[in-house]
Amino acid sequence: MGDAGIRIYRASEADKDAAWSIVTAYNEEIGVIVRDTPEGFAKYFNPDSGLWLAEQDTSSGRKVVGCIILRPIHVPGVERTAEVKRLYVLPEARGLRIADKLLEQLDQFAKEQGYEWVYLDTKDDLTAAIKFYRRMGYEDCERYNDNPQATMFMRKKVE
Repeated sequence: MGDAGIRIYRASEADKDAAWSIVTAYNEEIGVIVRDTPEGFAKYFNPDSGLWLAEQDTSSGRKVVGCIILRPIHVPGVERTAEVKRLYVLPEARGLRIADKLLEQLDQFAKEQGYEWVYLDTKDDLTAAIKFYRRMGYEDCERYNDNPQATMFMRKKVE
């Protein structure tokens, strides 16, 4: 368990419906154009990928309030790279450092898997997210993918 009744855990196939639900909420809030499909979503449960969920105790039981995904990617000239996807916390659960805890779990997994760099893309109007990523050690980098909505690219050395 964590602070404020928060539990962060690596999701398995058994959690796919809850995971799909929170990722769908992310897609709607951010306005994501290129979205995962339920069929393609299974790749995040592979050994070299990961999907973490944040659950919070509520008066009506436990509720999934956040998520984060790590997937391997290829960046030319850079060995052992992965990408952060879909870091999201429901509005009613923000301010509890859930995003910090999710990213810390992802960072630990990336280290255990031997990744050297973790990349992410975002939009320059998501200023709170950019500030958060910088606080968590990410720095600006060159474009590394063809995401049509991404306007900002960042990476972090895995240590």
